[in-house]
Amino acid sequence: MTDYHTSVMLGEVTEALNVRRGGLYFDGTLGGGGHSLAIMKAGGRVIATDLDEDAINYAESRFESEGMSGRYTLIRDNFKNFLRITDELGCDGIDGAVLDLGVSSHQFDEGERGFSYRFDAELDMRMDRRQSLTAEDVVNGYSEKDLLRVLYEYGEEGYAKSIVRNIIRVRKERPIRTTGELAEIIFGSVPYRKGGHPAKKTFQALRIEVNGELDGLDRAAEDIVSKLKSGGRLCVITFHSLEDKIIKNAFRLMATDCICDKSLPVCVCGHKATVKQIKTNKRATEKELEENNRSHSASLRIVEKL
Repeated sequence: MTDYHTSVMLGEVTEALNVRRGGLYFDGTLGGGGHSLAIMKAGGRVIATDLDEDAINYAESRFESEGMSGRYTLIRDNFKNFLRITDELGCDGIDGAVLDLGVSSHQFDEGERGFSYRFDAELDMRMDRRQSLTAEDVVNGYSEKDLLRVLYEYGEEGYAKSIVRNIIRVRKERPIRTTGELAEIIFGSVPYRKGGHPAKKTFQALRIEVNGELDGLDRAAEDIVSKLKSGGRLCVITFHSLEDKIIKNAFRLMATDCICDKSLPVCVCGHKATVKQIKTNKRATEKELEENNRSHSASLRIVEKL
């Protein structure tokens, strides 16, 4: 049962966590359960969250088939609610945590979910299908100004003006309902681009907007660190520069004693480092790059609680 999602940098994360037998670990992005299963096989217990009901159901079935009954707690929720989740479970501290950010292979490969331009399906892109906002709502309902903001900020799309102009033109005639329709509009808006599908940046931007992926990401990292036991580690895998920059800055801040203006003669902020950085930008091995295409853009950052 590994076809649902292939976990990236599985060995590196398991090694970095240095799993303690009987220790408690948090997996905020369950996906296919690869990282959680590796933690449990190493002797740990797991609290895991995911917004996607498919992921929860798949992982539970996988864990039971692996004989892990009683070793895990699965919760359909956002990892950004970490403090509330752990408080409700009566959890005072954890021994380690992992966040494998982005979209699972299953979400990309299930055409009906609307994440991929490879399939013609409804413009959905919701990780949590309980929420109301979809990519179709964004494409057809956002103002020109807001669409430009989304494509510039979350897609870093250099042809945003052309794409948005054509979206506005088409939606005046009819609603844009499917991924295929949107991809066709983008094809007509973007010159030939070497090294990737013309729709890649726009689809990324819409997905991030629909799911609020970057909102509160830095605070979530801080919250998780606040409940790490001394020596416990937080491992975060990112897949694009936007989320990586947020994590990099959050880790740097938590690893810094004084954050005062350097022109001040003495420290007045009282800020103290809570972690030390172990790895700042670790990449997948050549072997994994050959076996898992998704790992090409992966970057692993690790901090350890002081």
